Amino acid sequence: MSDIVQLFVSGISTGAIYALAAMGFTLLWQTTGTINFAQGEFVMLPAFIMLAAMNLLDVGLLSAFVISLVVSMVLLGAAFKRALVDPMAHHGVLPLIIATIALGIFMKEAVKTFYSAEAQPFAAFAPEGAMRIGPVSVSIENIAVLAVAVVAILALQLFLQRTFAGRCMQAVAQNRESARILGVPVERMVLYTFLINAALATLAALLVTPTYLAKFDNGESLGLIAFIAAIVGGFNQMRGALAGGLLIGLIDNFTAVYISTQYRHAIPLILLIVVILFRPQGLFGRAEERRL
Repeated sequence: MSDIVQLFVSGISTGAIYALAAMGFTLLWQTTGTINFAQGEFVMLPAFIMLAAMNLLDVGLLSAFVISLVVSMVLLGAAFKRALVDPMAHHGVLPLIIATIALGIFMKEAVKTFYSAEAQPFAAFAPEGAMRIGPVSVSIENIAVLAVAVVAILALQLFLQRTFAGRCMQAVAQNRESARILGVPVERMVLYTFLINAALATLAALLVTPTYLAKFDNGESLGLIAFIAAIVGGFNQMRGALAGGLLIGLIDNFTAVYISTQYRHAIPLILLIVVILFRPQGLFGRAEERRL
């Protein structure tokens, strides 16, 4: 029983990280119709920015995170929107998808060339050790990761639902032209979306890198899993991305222990195929009709 509880907590904490990246997919899709296949690299790069800040500026992890957050919001938020998405959006979804794939490859190879191809150790923001809750021993790091991710997700939900800017962003996501007619500053709301996505990616980097180390190709698997989580949960629903991330995290952990580590990435793909076949809008998504 204690092993199941440990696996559950570990799976939920891992799934919360997947959910942060998956929510970025959903945010960009809802507001701009952008599917960012460089999302995994958007999580990988801030980790190396934090490492560079700690090594070159001799600052602590928290200060390095703040520096990485600012740099990421500029590069992966504002610059990504203005330099890539805005020019490519007029050419349709497919060219933009190809452009984001190319961007991901460029980011990966740039880090490999200019920083290192070897995995770099990364300081954990939580102390090592375990906490006993009755007969169950739970990792302090897993609890800390889960707590930070949950606070971030709740803060984002409160921002979207309880603030004027958040409601404007949702209006843009539902119908951009109607929001423009009602006086919503559409371009500013879209920019906010890109900035939030960059912030979520930076936070995910802080949480996931101590476990997986900082490596140039970390974004490949993380981006794929986050994309699967967004589709399984529902690509047009924030709650779907959250649920999909948590579900994939649980499946990943339990599969590795009770089935095989070799199949831990195959089971989510099978789940993806099943969902696409029988509920293409996702478990918590809504069906959309498009005019041709």
